[in-house]
Amino acid sequence: MTSKTKGEAEKLTRPVSFRLTAADHAAYLAKVEASGLKPSEFFRECVLQNRTQIVARQTVSKDWGRLAYLFNKASNNINQLAHRANADHLAGITTEETYTRILAELHTLAHYMKAALKDAD
Repeated sequence: MTSKTKGEAEKLTRPVSFRLTAADHAAYLAKVEASGLKPSEFFRECVLQNRTQIVARQTVSKDWGRLAYLFNKASNNINQLAHRANADHLAGITTEETYTRILAELHTLAHYMKAALKDAD
């Protein structure tokens, strides 16, 4: 049994083109960019669904994106440390005081990271 992602009738095979003045083209491209869609997706959304108002998606800076990526990696490490601290505590390797301090520090790190993301832009 073969799986088909789209039926033959659903494939995008029919091109549509039209001409615009330079000013209209600039306005069109500005709306496309603000929508966050590709030009063809934008056009289909407007025409086929009678959408004349496209809600602009919030854009984020490259710095914010990189910061979010790095914090995602660090959050994974924080989670691993918390898991290890919990396992060691349950096994009796660490004391209650050490366990509580580790979790408090990890919680503080996570709090500062979230605050930094909010203040990034």
